Amino acid sequence: MLQRSEGSKNRLDFNRLEAPTTIDQRGEYEPTTPHNGTEDDIVDESDADDAVIPLRYDITSFGIDFDIEGLVRRLNEGDVLVPDWQRHYVWNIRQASSFVESLLLGLPVPGVFLGTDPESGRLYVIDGQQRLKSLQFFYAGKFKESAGQPFKLTGVDDRFEGLARDDLDDAARRELNNSLIHATVVRQLDPPDNDTSMYQIYKRLNTGGNKVNAQEIRRAVYQGKLIDTIKQLNGYPKWREIVGKRSPRLKDQELILRFMAMSYQGDSYSKPMVEFLNTFNQRNRNPENLWLEEISDLFKKIVDVFAEAKQRPFRLHNGRVVNAAVFDSMAVGLAKRVENTSTPESCEIAIVHDSLIENEDYLKAVTQGTSDEGSVVQRLRIATYAFINA
Repeated sequence: MLQRSEGSKNRLDFNRLEAPTTIDQRGEYEPTTPHNGTEDDIVDESDADDAVIPLRYDITSFGIDFDIEGLVRRLNEGDVLVPDWQRHYVWNIRQASSFVESLLLGLPVPGVFLGTDPESGRLYVIDGQQRLKSLQFFYAGKFKESAGQPFKLTGVDDRFEGLARDDLDDAARRELNNSLIHATVVRQLDPPDNDTSMYQIYKRLNTGGNKVNAQEIRRAVYQGKLIDTIKQLNGYPKWREIVGKRSPRLKDQELILRFMAMSYQGDSYSKPMVEFLNTFNQRNRNPENLWLEEISDLFKKIVDVFAEAKQRPFRLHNGRVVNAAVFDSMAVGLAKRVENTSTPESCEIAIVHDSLIENEDYLKAVTQGTSDEGSVVQRLRIATYAFINA
């Protein structure tokens, strides 16, 4: 069973809570965090702390030269895992053909970076997805695994133009099978219980084009039952009513992870937020099924209550975007009430929700320095007090 942070079963020391500033004393308030202009309907100031690295890592690495035939076999058998993440495969058939042609011509090609899953021992791709998937597709004979488009080399030398793998002569097939791709395999040695360096490596190797964001990287690096559960919860109908359309950058899934992490370890939070979530995700990537069932049921119950109480909860003054700091504090506060006493009536929730939005201290904690330890503690304390005493 996943344990809450050290000290108590409770998320915070509720016996020491003092009444926050009187609610409903604030007049009109102009939010300091406008919509960020992206395609997402979720705003989170803590994204800015993504560049802060609180650790120094001790990492070992070694090189392996894979022959292409053996590498494709390992990919097909799942011994080398290409993570399933947001952008998936983006090369067109000419780009993929050019890469295969380079191998057929005996030209050097860029190496790949692989990480080691400490639980399964499998290797997973940190950098090189496009190249490796191209090889898989060419050996399978289907481009992008589509039955309607055979993979025949396009835009290449006349000797290979229009040829599928099975069309290559024996010499060309042997040349391709025996060609080598150099892989750098990395493994974190220290800290031993915090394998977040893979996140940092992944981020730094994927900085071109459409830069990957934190949750996209987590889905690639920390695959497991927790990520699978979050993806399932993200489709919960009441949740979709609250947050709206699915986030193309997985911001809605990150909110669910944030609820879980704040619920169980919010009282030991330290910035930056991105590293706090990374550590929670990495350490709990495959928790016990009972805990996953319990946290899933709690999440759904909280979402149901808010969906019934408010048409557009977690927004500042009925704005368009969900404020991540409002969500994490209100969701954790209500979860504490539900777990320890009872589920309040929807009218009570609506009153507390709107009263918090008008509270000066709470507003400051959800709009300014939202990833700072003081802001996190403040908003959790105020929201929890409000929901428990509703």
